[in-house]
Amino acid sequence: MMNTLAQTPTAADRSLLIVEDDRLFLQRLARAMETRGFSVRTAETVSEGLQQVEASAPAFAVVDMRLGDGNGLDVISALKKRRPEARGIVLTGYGNIVTAVTAVKLGAVDYLSKPADADEVAAALLATGENKPAPPENPMSADRVRWEHIQRIYELCGRNVSETARRLNMHRRTLQRILAKRAPK
Repeated sequence: MMNTLAQTPTAADRSLLIVEDDRLFLQRLARAMETRGFSVRTAETVSEGLQQVEASAPAFAVVDMRLGDGNGLDVISALKKRRPEARGIVLTGYGNIVTAVTAVKLGAVDYLSKPADADEVAAALLATGENKPAPPENPMSADRVRWEHIQRIYELCGRNVSETARRLNMHRRTLQRILAKRAPK
């Protein structure tokens, strides 16, 4: 019979780096993870995250995929080089299969869509072989994922409807109707 306590890190191993550019979410998640026994350090940019990893590579990391100065996967990659046994997860509001596969190939142990709560994050960080976390109770609907993707492309195109429609291979008027509606649940 396998001892599951032997698979979970001890209090000394629970150093956690959170790299997130949404300051309010960062602060809430940091407080919540501290109450779950993690020793938390934070960063708001890729460069700050890389500096934190270089100074002292943590046992765990929670990294936003898209940050103002680059891609959060760079932090995961640097962490795995400095501390191969470290466990990192990627958070994003713009999840898709390609980025999830890339995150896992670079060493992330899980990939969570925002908004993820602290229980989901802790479960993903501490999950091992047979002890995988349960699927989320209320995952984003397909309509919500589509809406989030359209919003992301719209922002990346400088809120230019014609350019966004062209890149999404969508009629401009159809896109305007989608953008005028509220986000689906």
